[in-house]
Amino acid sequence: MEDIKIIIGKNLAALRKKKKLTQIELAEKFNYSDKAVSKWEQGATMPDIETLCELCDFYGVTLDYLRDEKNILNPHYDTTKEKTILVNHVIMTLLLASIVWMVATIIFVYPIIFKHTKSSYWLVFVWSVPATCLTTLVANVIFFRRNKTVSFIFLTILVWSLLASVFLHFMIYTDVSYNLWMLFILGIPSQIILILWFIMRKK
Repeated sequence: MEDIKIIIGKNLAALRKKKKLTQIELAEKFNYSDKAVSKWEQGATMPDIETLCELCDFYGVTLDYLRDEKNILNPHYDTTKEKTILVNHVIMTLLLASIVWMVATIIFVYPIIFKHTKSSYWLVFVWSVPATCLTTLVANVIFFRRNKTVSFIFLTILVWSLLASVFLHFMIYTDVSYNLWMLFILGIPSQIILILWFIMRKK
């Protein structure tokens, strides 16, 4: 069996050629030099794990695919299996989110069905928004190799929905209401941090 670096390098080269890209064009897409790409494909060096995952996403393959020397001779790689895995992961993420909303619905309808009283728990649906964001972020780490754009979008929604949930909770269920709107000021530095983090990760 060939050295793992050489196998990965040959697979990367085959996938690049299938995309009809030059080493220079690929290097520009990932902010590397064409010499670095050349060394990867020759098996002299390996990209770091994060770049390797980004390359897998770009080519629509898995890390296991890059490690398999049988794929070197298979330029017409069928990505059907990869697409099936992706669809399954999306379905799992939606399932997790659905569970959150199912629990919220049960909490809301319980007093109506079993106590025959008007439900006062409508705020549970507001809290379900940040809860859904959290489950999606966990799924992003497990299933989607921490996609940066997805993380940024759902972290942003998480911050503002969490602030809104706390604001409404205090407004409705406590006597605290004076200057409660100032909670949303906390969202401004949080959003700036998220934007800077996103830019840094992209670079």
